[in-house]
This record gives sequence, structure tokens and C-alpha cells, in this order.
Amino acid sequence: MPDLDARARVILGENDRGGFTVPTSGLYPFQWNWDSCFVALGFAAFDEDRAWQEIETLLSSQWADGMVPSIIFHQDDPGYFPGPEIWATGRTPHSTGITQPPVAASCVRLLLEQARDRSAAEHRARALLPKLLASHRWFHEARDPSGSGLVTTIHPWETGMDNSPAWDEAMARMEVAPDLEPYERRDTGHVDASQRPHKSDYDRYMTLVELFRRHGYAHEIEALSPWRVADPCTNFLLLRADRDLAWLAEQFGEPTRQIQIWITRAEAALPRLLHPATGHPHALDLVTGELAPTPTSAGFLSLWAGLGDAATIERLEAWIAPTPYPVASVAIDDRRFESRRYWRGPTWAFANFMIADGLARSGRPDLASRIQTATRTLIERHGFFEYFDPLTGEGCGGDSFSWTAAMWLAWASRDRAGG
Repeated sequence: MPDLDARARVILGENDRGGFTVPTSGLYPFQWNWDSCFVALGFAAFDEDRAWQEIETLLSSQWADGMVPSIIFHQDDPGYFPGPEIWATGRTPHSTGITQPPVAASCVRLLLEQARDRSAAEHRARALLPKLLASHRWFHEARDPSGSGLVTTIHPWETGMDNSPAWDEAMARMEVAPDLEPYERRDTGHVDASQRPHKSDYDRYMTLVELFRRHGYAHEIEALSPWRVADPCTNFLLLRADRDLAWLAEQFGEPTRQIQIWITRAEAALPRLLHPATGHPHALDLVTGELAPTPTSAGFLSLWAGLGDAATIERLEAWIAPTPYPVASVAIDDRRFESRRYWRGPTWAFANFMIADGLARSGRPDLASRIQTATRTLIERHGFFEYFDPLTGEGCGGDSFSWTAAMWLAWASRDRAGG
């Protein structure tokens, strides 16, 4: 599809701000953490130097304690809320005070493995290794201080799946601050409100932001947050990233003992997320100790983490069987499914990439190819949208979206399945 290849490159070029890429103009005018990592894979299809630069710019904004923020505000833009003046983290460059699911190490490994100029890629990867190690150490120490093997997310935005029904119970339990500062959302000025989180969600999002700001984003906010969840997405992606970090360390003769300890702990702890009624990984509310009742597609990221088994694949086949455009983020027969509302049902190209990669590594290239073909069809028919209605295929959210263009170039347009 040379016309779509060209269009995907144009989108990345239009969203390029010189060293970093915005997800899309207007709606998301800054650099997002995990977006940039996936975008780097798209750049690598035609400009390896620019691919490395994307991750280097992201990690150059790493905090001294190792945290990589969810958003880096490289420049001002009044069209986005909440911006740097609301977060007020006091960092340079300005950033949020929370993180996002860790995929940088995994994407660095993919860039290195697929590099056309191996020597140059090794030089770039070696330079990034200390920053990647510091990021992982922060996750394991700041977000799992007891060494349980499960890391904590303290804000729905940290999960990347902001309004997932997996958070409904934890969100309902959380009280909105009675003195919450008035605010004006900007997202619904770019995208129809029916495709975005509700105001009641935003009230709680902002309650947490104000709490964290008052406490200066110290490590202690992990214990102070009234919203503490062991998120399947974050934990599975961290396990895969730890495996990839260990591989990178081995390439450069660096020790891996601590990384292996993290991997062993996670492998032992992740079965705690398995719901007895579904056999599927569910979010664990760390305040109440209860598993969320609603399963989501985040549970299938166990495949990306190398934990997929025959039962996982069987559940996935049943999940996608009735879905015209898989993989829906919530099963289409679930009572909480909403086909167009952000993480309450839509299909996402980058999530499909990770699930397909895991399937290919688990010996199911046929099913990986099915998901890849479905993703290719979505983009061919409906364009480079942020996400898609799994029933109709209609594009939703932001248009000309960077990580969807990147997934087309890196994966969906290709003849091979998997990663």
C-alpha cells in the first residue's frame, strides 16, 4: 500500500516537533511517554536516526530519581488541559508528575534487532542503557517498595487506559475533593464528548493531580493516593521490558542479576491478578484487596510479557470471535462495553501490535496474522485514527495519529505476522 505508506510518513512528519513527536495536533500537543516509544518503531522503517532521537529526547527528560514522566511539555500550548502550570512539578523541561506503562526498553531492543546499521544502533542503545536501568529501578523501588513483585499505579492516567471499566469500582469509592479547583477541559473541544471520559472521571483525575502537587510528587504519594491499583497492562509491560532490559545488558556485558530478581518476583506475583471466575488477569484494587469484576484486553498483554499459555489463547479466540474489528478493549458482550468511548470498548492498533507479537512468540502466528490483517483493514478503510469502533470500524478520537501511522509502517502493512 504505497499510498498509505506515504501518508503514514507524512503524518509522522507533520507531528514531528524537532526531536520529538506529538500524538496529534490540537488534542495532544506535547510528547507522550509510551506514544513516543511506539512512534520510534514507525520512524525506523525509513529513518533510523530519527527513531533513536525520539527515545533519546524522551529519556533526556527523566527525573533524577529515574522516573520518566507521562508527558513532557517542551513548549506552551493553551489548547491542552491540564498543562504545566497545573502540574507545577518544578522540573526542566516541564512535565507531569506521574509516569506511563514502560515500553522504552522493549522498543530499544526492537530498534537494535531490526537495525540496518548495527554498529550505529549499538552505540545509541549502549548510551541509553543507564537511563533505562534507572527507570526500571524507579518502578521496582518507588512503586513496589515491599518487593511484592507487583508495581502500583496511582492515577488512571498512569495506566494509559484512563477510563477503563476496570477502574470503575476504585473510582466510585474515591471521593472528589470538596475544594477542587474549577477547571475547563479542552479535550472535548477537539473530540466529541461521547468518545471521551465523563466529567465525573475528570473530577477524580484532577483530585489526584491536586493531591500529588501538594505533596511535591515525593515517593510517599504512592502510599497517600486513594487510588492504588495493580494494573495488568503496566505490570505485564514492565515484565516484558525487564526481560528486554536484561537482554540489552547482556549485549553490552553489563550485570543482570538485579534485573533477574525483578523478573523472578513478577513471575511469582502476577498470578495474583487471575480472577477465579474468568481465569483472566484483572486489575487488583490495592486499597480494598479486591479484583475488579470487569476483564479487559489488558489481560492479553500477558502474551507480550511471555506468560501466554493455551488457556490465554483460547480466551483470546473467544474474545475476538464475535468482533468485526478486533481486539476490542472490552468484550463486546460485556454490560460495560461502549464501542466509541475511549478505553471502554474501542480497538487500538498499538495494543493489537503487542498482542500479535506475543501470539507469534507463543507459537500462534496464524492468530497473530488474523489480528494484523484486521488492523490493516481498519486503517485501509478508515484512516489513521487514535482508535476504532470494533463493531463498525469507524475511526474515533484524534485523526492523523502518530502511533497508528507508526504501527502501519512498523507492522500492520507488512506481510509478516507478529512483532
